[in-house]
Amino acid sequence: MSTLGAYFRLVRAGWILAREGVFAALPGDQLTGAPRMAWRTAKLLARRKVKNRERSQRMSLAVDRLGPSYVKLGQFLATRPDVVGADVATDLANLQDRMKTFPTAEAVAEIEESLGRPITELYRHFDAPIAAASIAQVHPAAVLRDGSETKVAVKVIRPGVRRRFFNDLESYFIAARMQERFMPSSRRLKPVEVTQTLAQTTKIEMDLRLEAAALSELGENTRDDPGFRVPWVDWERTGRDVVTMEWIDGVKMNDIDGLRAAGHTLKALAASLIQSFLRHTLRDGFFHADMHPGNLFVEADGTIVAVDLGIAGRLGKKERRFLAEILYGFITRDYLRVAEVHFEAGYVPRTHDVHAFAQAIRAIGEPIHGQPAETISMARLLTLLFEVTELFDMQTRTELVLLQKTMVVVEGVARTLDPAFNMWKTSEPVVGDWIRANLGPRGMLEDARDGVGALVSLARQAPDLAARTERLSREIDAMAENGLRFDDETADKIGRAEARRTRSGRIALWIIAATLIWIAVQLG
Repeated sequence: MSTLGAYFRLVRAGWILAREGVFAALPGDQLTGAPRMAWRTAKLLARRKVKNRERSQRMSLAVDRLGPSYVKLGQFLATRPDVVGADVATDLANLQDRMKTFPTAEAVAEIEESLGRPITELYRHFDAPIAAASIAQVHPAAVLRDGSETKVAVKVIRPGVRRRFFNDLESYFIAARMQERFMPSSRRLKPVEVTQTLAQTTKIEMDLRLEAAALSELGENTRDDPGFRVPWVDWERTGRDVVTMEWIDGVKMNDIDGLRAAGHTLKALAASLIQSFLRHTLRDGFFHADMHPGNLFVEADGTIVAVDLGIAGRLGKKERRFLAEILYGFITRDYLRVAEVHFEAGYVPRTHDVHAFAQAIRAIGEPIHGQPAETISMARLLTLLFEVTELFDMQTRTELVLLQKTMVVVEGVARTLDPAFNMWKTSEPVVGDWIRANLGPRGMLEDARDGVGALVSLARQAPDLAARTERLSREIDAMAENGLRFDDETADKIGRAEARRTRSGRIALWIIAATLIWIAVQLG
């Protein structure tokens, strides 16, 4: 029955997206067969008064009707330009995650259930909400801290949002499987895997303890950094459905006039923002992945404070070295080295020719060197690079795509503050220091130390590995002698799975047919 409900929710969502003109605004000229027919039908179904609106406006109207789950879906897809395309990702990034507030009484009930204490014991006072998004809303409150009353921000989960999201998530999986089945060209984008990633990231975002942990980790990493910090967390008043953190008094970074009126130097803020982001990325391998200007405040002394750490990105040592080396290779015009780094990291299959790949990278790099430095976008460079790597079968790297998306946003904020912003000159101190520390003699010593540690670990596991190898050898010999066999339980599961798949396909066809009849009646 839940699957049947998911089909109906999917049909309803498709109808709303069609009526609001979202499908009609998407590029469909390259589609063929059934997908092209569906796109052309969607254009006919679009309401007349939406046809003159921008695509981003159409998306906003549709998402408002569909509810919080689709706001989160849109935000997630905005981080995946490799899936939806750069233009659509930009439109999705402009979706405003502003929802109606829910009653304070419901927020109090959520807090008391999560923390197991009455609200009067937790806060000196607890005020009405000041902002609400798809997953949570924020209340001003006060706590007793170090003997004095301290203002705090209390973020509370929206009641019922988990159930609503996971109901809609079933529809997303159905849509992803249908896309893989009926649009073979999209299979390389792995829509089912993308949906699984959405499910996992949203599960994390809906547990506010994990956001608190991310704030705590970033706070420790940046404790001694100049010009950047995050709010402290009140762990006593933090649980799965609520996080209490420091109240930030400052000017939002999208308030340019307010920043000027407060006496801040916009060029200095732009430089501090970029250098902080690169420092977190290269030095720590952990960065705030939702650094739009609404999440950035500037305090009176010029310190940038980042809030709302529901989305964070991580880069391993290999990915950080990859990023630093390709940036350095473009700066020095060593395109062969940039190509070699892709092969060494395993991102491009060895079946391709490294020199041919270097030639493709040169096509990106050479035009850049003929431009003034202040017009060169590092984010644009990475976008072009990922477009070229698709030609050489580079698989989607989620962590690199999230980095690229965040860099686009951060660089855009910096250029808003300073239109003549020189990305390369500003980033050189951070990137250069990291390269000298990690790719020079000290970096080689650290690699050698890591290698010795890996060998020691392997030696400790040798007896267990030998036993596993012996068992595997016996099982292979038995398989060669007796053939591959399924036990009764496995065969039964395979049969049930095939039956479900066939039944689901019939149900989908009936639902689609009923929907088309209903639409025909409505239009008639």
